[in-house]
Amino acid sequence: MSYVQRVLQPGEVVRHTASAHWIVYWPGALCFVLALAALVWASFLPENLGRWVHWLAALLAAAGIVFLIREWFGWWSTEIAVTNLRVIYKTGLIKRTTNEMNMDKVESVKVEQSVLGRILDYGKVSITGTGAGLEALDGVANPIELRNSITGVAHNHDGQSPHPPAASR
Repeated sequence: MSYVQRVLQPGEVVRHTASAHWIVYWPGALCFVLALAALVWASFLPENLGRWVHWLAALLAAAGIVFLIREWFGWWSTEIAVTNLRVIYKTGLIKRTTNEMNMDKVESVKVEQSVLGRILDYGKVSITGTGAGLEALDGVANPIELRNSITGVAHNHDGQSPHPPAASR
């Protein structure tokens, strides 16, 4: 059972969940691409120099594995959820850090996206509340959707649109 499911209060409903974007894996993938390039390059070099390039390729591949495992563990141990009552952010497994903000304390939600972030749909989401803000959530997939789920229920706990429909004439 997830952390979010364990801490839900009576009547509290999860409206949206978010996670890290796949772009967080780019350092590990880049190390693997460089290791492959080094292996190809080594095949064109004399044997004594090629041996050193093989070692370089092995080091790059090892670094790639470390980066990929680290990012996967971060993705696996992080939960971001928006309920009808609060925003919940949990990271870590053994050393756990949680941050929660009641929806009635949310003042603003800021989304920052680079050009690549706009193209690939990831970014940084910062939630500001009365008194203090929630940690900046970096590398979040679909940040606009997360922002909309927070602002759409920030001042309306019954799940209805915060703006009543216009009266028909």
